Amino acid sequence: MAVFIWKGKNRYGDIVDGERVAKSIADLTRILKREQITVFDVSKKRVEIKIPFLKREKVRLKELAVYSRQISVLVDADLPLIQSLTMLADQTKNAYFKTVIQTIRKDVEAGSTLNEAKRKFPKVFDDLYCNLVASGEQSGSLDVMLRRLAEYLENVVKLRAQVKQAMTYPLAVLIFSILVTIFMMWKVVPVFSNIFIELGADMPLLTVMVLAVSNFVQKYIVFIFLGLIGSVFLFRYIKKTTAGRKAIDQATLKMPLFGTLLQKVALSRITRTLATLLSGGVPMLESLKITSTTAGNVILEERIVEARTVVSEGGNLTDAFREKAHFPLMVTQMVSVGEATGTLDGMLGKLADFYDDEVEAAVGSLLSILEPILLIVVGGLIGAIVISMYLPVFSLMQRF
Repeated sequence: MAVFIWKGKNRYGDIVDGERVAKSIADLTRILKREQITVFDVSKKRVEIKIPFLKREKVRLKELAVYSRQISVLVDADLPLIQSLTMLADQTKNAYFKTVIQTIRKDVEAGSTLNEAKRKFPKVFDDLYCNLVASGEQSGSLDVMLRRLAEYLENVVKLRAQVKQAMTYPLAVLIFSILVTIFMMWKVVPVFSNIFIELGADMPLLTVMVLAVSNFVQKYIVFIFLGLIGSVFLFRYIKKTTAGRKAIDQATLKMPLFGTLLQKVALSRITRTLATLLSGGVPMLESLKITSTTAGNVILEERIVEARTVVSEGGNLTDAFREKAHFPLMVTQMVSVGEATGTLDGMLGKLADFYDDEVEAAVGSLLSILEPILLIVVGGLIGAIVISMYLPVFSLMQRF
């Protein structure tokens, strides 16, 4: 038995390809012919050398959003599901995602529902995705649910891009300023230090402090870089622990400037997720459970779990959000109106749109505030080093 790569045309006239295990090329051709596939080309698959830590088994959220939009359009156009999956697999560039779609297509061909087939890949399709697909299949409105999923994922991608925009600029400037400072202390300052010592210049306090830091950097430069790299790995390790993640998420919400922005991002994600699930016919308790896992912050996740407990005991969502989740007044008031009028999913959707706009405005104002602050900090740091090197020069000029 060997693995063969084949390419051909199905009964709909579409170009299809794939991999099959067979005894020989002739045996594979007969099998495909029984499946009404006209084979163009068959070749034995070459042995691939795979390095485990370089193997990419990940689907980016943007790729999933594009896939969801495309499959919703194809299903809405009354194209057969198997044909739609075949087309999407053929045009997907991500090799892992391509394999996932092909596996789903085979499971659907074998009689599995789309929801059941997708649940085999929890890292790609989470509970929210699978529950909405299941709801669409049961109600006969799969195209509608897929469209809602596409819109939801597109909004999440947009939100993440805005947060990335706000966080990347200050982080990049901070890293650059640290590296420049270390380089100056390591290579530039020692040159001036030797000159001052040879000439016997008087050293002001600022110069003495800078030279002391420079001597430390020269002596322990290797350990400094190892420490910087190690701190990154240590942070990632701590974040994976329950206590560490809780402490980091708590500190994140209280960060100056960024704390308010990240809280608005979390509220947007929570309200949009809950609105999408409820509009898709998912029960309230199940919706709250799934929403808690998508909050992106363990503190808010615990609050939503506590709110879910109140709802499961017969309480309403408004009181649960107010007493347990400690959500802002606007959220509880809108939820209260939604519960009273029977339009809870619509109100939550409006809240999500509101917070999306708030995040966009907050990112713009945050960047406008950070630019002068970062310029002052970086300029002051570099300026202090430069001035400390010129002060002994002034004393030498006065001497001569």
